[in-house]
Amino acid sequence: MKMSKRTTSSLIAVAAATSLLAACSSAKGDAEASADYPTDDITLVVPYDAGGASDLAARTLAAEMENTLDVSVIVENRTGGAGSVGLSSLAGSDADGYTLGYMPVETVMLGHQGYDIDPEAYDYLGQIVSVPATIAVPADSPYQTLQDLIDAATENPDKLTVSNSGAGSIWHAVTTALNEATGAALKPVPFDGGAPAVTAAIGGQVDAVIAGVSETSQAHKDGQIRVLAVLADEPAGALPDVKTAKDLGIDVSMGGWGLLGAPAGLPEEVIEVLDAAVEAAVASDSYVDVITKAGNIPAWRSAAETQSFVADEAARFGTILAD
Repeated sequence: MKMSKRTTSSLIAVAAATSLLAACSSAKGDAEASADYPTDDITLVVPYDAGGASDLAARTLAAEMENTLDVSVIVENRTGGAGSVGLSSLAGSDADGYTLGYMPVETVMLGHQGYDIDPEAYDYLGQIVSVPATIAVPADSPYQTLQDLIDAATENPDKLTVSNSGAGSIWHAVTTALNEATGAALKPVPFDGGAPAVTAAIGGQVDAVIAGVSETSQAHKDGQIRVLAVLADEPAGALPDVKTAKDLGIDVSMGGWGLLGAPAGLPEEVIEVLDAAVEAAVASDSYVDVITKAGNIPAWRSAAETQSFVADEAARFGTILAD
């Protein structure tokens, strides 16, 4: 049956109007969903194994956020590829606020290590923890001070070994920074995680270890290793007897951090809700207690501040890792 031009035009107009109404309805529904957020459980992706420092910070944060958001925040460990598996899965999730992620400092490093990780693929919702670096030696090491170790590594290039949590990790980068700042030639030895790296130092398999304070403090207290310095601007509360490298005349300050993030493109209303929830969680007594006892530092930045912080860190590590 042949339709007239008038009929055809009418049908097109109806179809266009229907599409417009559907689009408006969808937009209205999305806006209402954002305004009511959250109404369902939230998944929090951790790119490392359960039981580590990152996992502890994420689970402690999740428990506190549940009190504010009145929904369950369920931690999922999605591991592999030096953290890239979990970070990639997060970037590919819907930007609706129901899939969040623990974002380690490696977020701005992995792209320089051959992994397809782009820091701009995420929205950042707040910093939650700071992880100072430490350098330690076996308990029976002949090196009594950091300067002793540096002097020996300068006189014997690439002979003194330093374990770290993996090639391309933050602790590997700290080793590079220490060498550049002092003229030493400590040889990095990567292990599969901070705990094995510390165990190697305890067993005398390496001359030293660079790892987070939460990974070295207990072994130091137990007399299994000796922490020579904290590589941060301030001393670590978990190591009150240990000075910073700066206090010892070596200008090196570098460490890890942990943030809460999400796929880029979150609605502003959702960002505001999560920004407030993170602030409340990090300020809570229970969060501060757990993180401090682990040897790390509860550290909060707002979502806006964290977004700028990550951009600065990406530029800084881009320079460090390009050298």
